Amino acid sequence: MGRYVAVMASKTTRPVLDTRALNRATLARQLLLTRAEMSAQDATQHLLGLQAQNVKPPYFQLHARLAGFGPAELAGLMESRQVVRMVTMRSTIHTHTVHDALTLRPIVQPARDREINYFRKGLVGVDLDRLAERARAFVEAEPRTMAEIREELLKEWPGADPQSLSVAARCRLPLVQVTPRGVWGKSGQVRLTTLRKWVGEEAGGGSLGGADPGIDDVVLRYLGAFGPASVKDMQTWAGLTRLREAFERLRPGLEVFQDENGVELFDLPDGPRPDAEQPAPPRFLPEFDNLLLSHADRSRVIPPELKGSTWSGNQAHCTLLVDGFLAGLWKLGGGTDGGTGGGTGGGTLTVELFSAVSEAGKAEIVAEGEALLAGMGDGAGDGVGDGVGDGMGEGRSGGSVRFGSIRG
Repeated sequence: MGRYVAVMASKTTRPVLDTRALNRATLARQLLLTRAEMSAQDATQHLLGLQAQNVKPPYFQLHARLAGFGPAELAGLMESRQVVRMVTMRSTIHTHTVHDALTLRPIVQPARDREINYFRKGLVGVDLDRLAERARAFVEAEPRTMAEIREELLKEWPGADPQSLSVAARCRLPLVQVTPRGVWGKSGQVRLTTLRKWVGEEAGGGSLGGADPGIDDVVLRYLGAFGPASVKDMQTWAGLTRLREAFERLRPGLEVFQDENGVELFDLPDGPRPDAEQPAPPRFLPEFDNLLLSHADRSRVIPPELKGSTWSGNQAHCTLLVDGFLAGLWKLGGGTDGGTGGGTGGGTLTVELFSAVSEAGKAEIVAEGEALLAGMGDGAGDGVGDGVGDGMGEGRSGGSVRFGSIRG
């Protein structure tokens, strides 16, 4: 089990999980200690979705986590409407199974309602219920772009702020981005319709398989994918507040720990807590991977001295884990946007390390990089990067792994 020691808390004695113990427990649940023999659909559901602000990251997220994963598997789920792209946690696009889209969107809806309040000055005189119904009818007639939705709503409220009308429609309605958007190897403009229209009338009425689950079920699933975790950790992941009550209801059935700063951490009784010294192989994660975004205290993965190092201005970089912790950045091809998509490239994967790594460690990084280049096919060479390196490995796909500068 994970490394911990007993210390005296303010009121009671709780086992303490140190940073490495938290790291290994989280990596195990995130399928990053060993690639899982799991389908893309099951993994997407286990992880409660894949952050998908850009099109390609969900595919790279699954490549880092699943044995034998190929982009065609997730692309097929997109095209068959078994997974969808929509706004859920933190007001960002995620790729979800249909079950989770139906489960999670209602739970985060209060946050979307609050988001509209920031745009109230541009919505004076706008009946939001009427706006939602008009927008619903418009996008259910056929998928529409956001520009088309704005123009439609301006017909009824010509004095309103166009952006505010767009935000209100996006927040009030569970809109999905229809294919070919989000399908590996294809391109398409963002067009939107409602979740109900896209997946079918029967599914649109509620969660599949019965009554709508409550927040308690989602708390348990969050702990299964991101735990052990504090109340604030889950609130950060969900973009919600006031979740303490749900944790208190569940407390009798949960394990309770604390971190080295005395913060109370909750966990499932059977949640994996591997030995803190268990090896963690290198992993290449795309920009916006939820591993780095789903805790209030991210030190379990990001060393404090590297806080903020995954961004250059408003540009998010892809990240490299070494020994389970953030240790560098990476990019593909010959562009300039620092991510997994964009421009054209020659299959070069450039790695920038934040500190020295042994030759054996570099060899492991190169091997993992070659696996990425080979497993992700042409898409891995259709990314971005232009570093000039001091080390290089040739991937099975004909691409290469180089150590060099990314941030300049």
